Amino acid sequence: MFDLSSLKPSRGSVKNRKRLGRGAGSGTGKTSGKGHKGQKSRSGYKSKPWNEGGQMPLQRRLPKRGFTNIFRTEYQEVAVSRLAVLGIDDITPEVLLKERAVSRKGIPVKILGNGEIDKAVRVKAHAFSKSAVEKIEKAGGKIEIIGKNEEKKKNGASESGGGEDGGEKS
Repeated sequence: MFDLSSLKPSRGSVKNRKRLGRGAGSGTGKTSGKGHKGQKSRSGYKSKPWNEGGQMPLQRRLPKRGFTNIFRTEYQEVAVSRLAVLGIDDITPEVLLKERAVSRKGIPVKILGNGEIDKAVRVKAHAFSKSAVEKIEKAGGKIEIIGKNEEKKKNGASESGGGEDGGEKS
């Protein structure tokens, strides 16, 4: 019969710790298995994975390529199939945020053409892929690009204040 006092670990599962620096007869005496001198034998030694000694490191041997465009616009992407699932006629970035189709408020939204849509919807977004525009309009829906029209209105208002079209007061 088994009881708690007779329990012991499986054979070979528990080993004694390696006792370092305990005399020549122990096998790990004197230098404690670290060899003679050198950086690796010193206390506090820690190697970095990218350290290659005196050899030219890999990240310096490889050429630099390309550049990072600091003016790149990062979009939150929403598929056309996701719009169909929402079941809403008038879709805006605010609606997408509320329905959790997008997760961040200030980032522009782009509608992509993945999937199908069979319901006519009116979609307002910052950008659309060509296939998304085709699918939404084919289903009888309309698209409206946010931002570009507002910029045109601002520019148009400032330019219409008298110009070379002969509408100057004399």
